[in-house]
Amino acid sequence: MNTVQITPEASTAAPPNAPAPTSKDERLRQTSFTVKLMRRPELGAIGGLILVVAFFAVTASGSMFTLNGLMTILNPSAQLGIIAVTAALLMIGGEFDLSIGSMIAFAGLIFGIALIQFHLPLGLAILATLVVAGLVGALNGQIVIRTRLPSFIVTLAFLFILRGLSLVGLKLATGGSTQMRGFRAASENSVLTPLFSGNAFGGLFRWMAAHHIIEQLPDGSPAAPGVPIAVVWFVIITAAITWCLLRTKFGNWIFASGGDANAARNSGVPVDGVKTILFVLTACSAALVAVLTVMDAGSTDAMRGTQKEFQAVIAAVIGGCLLTGGYGSAIGAFFGSIIFGIVSIGLSYTNFDSDWFQVFLGAMLLIAVIFNNGLRRRITGER
Repeated sequence: MNTVQITPEASTAAPPNAPAPTSKDERLRQTSFTVKLMRRPELGAIGGLILVVAFFAVTASGSMFTLNGLMTILNPSAQLGIIAVTAALLMIGGEFDLSIGSMIAFAGLIFGIALIQFHLPLGLAILATLVVAGLVGALNGQIVIRTRLPSFIVTLAFLFILRGLSLVGLKLATGGSTQMRGFRAASENSVLTPLFSGNAFGGLFRWMAAHHIIEQLPDGSPAAPGVPIAVVWFVIITAAITWCLLRTKFGNWIFASGGDANAARNSGVPVDGVKTILFVLTACSAALVAVLTVMDAGSTDAMRGTQKEFQAVIAAVIGGCLLTGGYGSAIGAFFGSIIFGIVSIGLSYTNFDSDWFQVFLGAMLLIAVIFNNGLRRRITGER
């Protein structure tokens, strides 16, 4: 009798009319709106913003939420936020830059030397400041890449180096003082001055005050003269970085470099080049903040930007950036900076001692890290 030998392939083959197996590719899996919302890095920052606003709505005076009060909050938020969104970009790429606070003072020194000592036009002085800051940022990046030392250590060293250079440089430039003045007189005739100083949309605010749309002073002028120019820069930079992260190949490279640098290299991503560019952008954002604050105050000093490096990292973490890299958003850092501004300015509208600010800051950082770690475990399935 002839026997039929059944091969393993035949025994496991599907019947001819059986439906095609369902794809196991997780990239094609449909996810609900709730799951997509939970995966957004800025979710925690938005929730925190709602809680902080609710807290001050109950405890602060009503003047905090007037148009003038909001502009007072937004100005320091924007100055911090400009460096926070680029710090967030660097953290997504898997690195830190703790020298950005000292870079604000150092860039102010370079800007002062170029504008006041060398009498360069305002545009060239700003360009020179950005170039010097970018070179320092590139140096930071190359040291991190070539020595393989943690960026935390390398940029911590530059925190002290740049602060010391600012002190020594200002004393040499001014004959012994750690402050330099005369910026307003040196830049008042430049057509570029309105881009880096004062308020934007002043005409619109005057029109709204004249038509009683916004509050006006007894002389008829608006209670809020306009939108601080730093806020405009803040919004533009956040929008540009968000578009870069979500819509460009370079944005994908940033996430890949921070998520798994070796896998990214094996896939053809120029990880070293990406990280160097991110260090340069972070340093240049600190230089821009230096120009804005110097033009606003009319002077620079060696202690400007103190602790801004920690505040920027805190704003980025509150905004959803993971300390391990590969996850985060610029919009989250945007909201994290606004939370920071509300707490720092809002306490002056309450009966609380303003020294509670440090307590708020530490508590927000701790809650944000715990929340983000929990969210990461939920997304990755890590136990």
